[in-house]
Amino acid sequence: MGGMGFFGRKRTSVGLDIGSGFVKIVEIDHSGDQPEVVRIAVRPLLPDAIVEGEVMDPGLVADTIRGLFEELGVTGGRVVTAVGGHDVIIKKIEMDRMKESDAREVIRWEAEQHVPFDIKSVELDFQILDPEGEGLQMQVLLVAAKRELVDNKVSLLGDAGVSPTIIDVDAFALHNAFSHNYPEGMQGIVALVNIGHEVTNVNILEDGIPILTRDIPFGSRRVREDLQRERGLTSEQAEDVIQGEESIPDLAQFVEHSADEVAVGVERAAAFLMTQQAGVGLGRIYLSGGGSRIAGMAEALARRMNVETQVMNPFERVPVRPDAAVGVPIDDTAPMLALPLGLALRRL
Repeated sequence: MGGMGFFGRKRTSVGLDIGSGFVKIVEIDHSGDQPEVVRIAVRPLLPDAIVEGEVMDPGLVADTIRGLFEELGVTGGRVVTAVGGHDVIIKKIEMDRMKESDAREVIRWEAEQHVPFDIKSVELDFQILDPEGEGLQMQVLLVAAKRELVDNKVSLLGDAGVSPTIIDVDAFALHNAFSHNYPEGMQGIVALVNIGHEVTNVNILEDGIPILTRDIPFGSRRVREDLQRERGLTSEQAEDVIQGEESIPDLAQFVEHSADEVAVGVERAAAFLMTQQAGVGLGRIYLSGGGSRIAGMAEALARRMNVETQVMNPFERVPVRPDAAVGVPIDDTAPMLALPLGLALRRL
């Protein structure tokens, strides 16, 4: 699930993020001294093509993906993509210390104690977090995804003419983008908060290791619908307000309310953390996703949480070729591209 690979002789990787609002692609060339972004493309999906992570119109979504690849001129179609949502479980567990090869033999039995799904219906992966440890127990990061979720993603991409080389997990892709761009964030406890179109994902890291993930049923779509309902705006006008292209006098109250919903989810995750480690608090919040672009969102969340909050730039330490973007204003859309960038950073 979290494997790595090269694609073709050019040693480039393509990260594909299929969200509820947009399909996003980032292509990275790994042949130089450091990864370099060579192409970026974003294409919106029609409303309700994907609802709460479920593809309602597979043909439309497949056509959008195929069109985007054709627009980029990407051949071969081999990409890194990801799954996420409630059908993916990420959990840190303890196991008797053993070699990785031995752990692979018993991990399915161990997972039965921790995964709330029929163990016969899931894909499993794991990583030993303290491989050099000497204690009788070892810390293991366990990942389980319903096989149906993975199969549906592979089928959708097959319809689009795309063959996924790696199926990753959304939270790990975001973590990958974050660790590459913000090495200073690998110390202490931080929250990666990705505000998507319909769902906000909270990923709590401790010294760079994911220890808790949680999905919040809130996204930028909710803000847009509130603006339409309470201010009589059209969908297009509301979207312009969200993207900062237009303004309304009392936008701040909508943003404060939205930040409060996100904060409640982060607080619940942090509260769980506090029960595990007395006296340890959240040090910083990093925002990504389309919802992080809402004017004033980062500031409102910082005030509500009383925690330093900033919008993540996935290109902070990843150079981008001048001609990489295909009709995409990089400065405006960068926070939306953390996930596909994290996928594209996967390499041997």
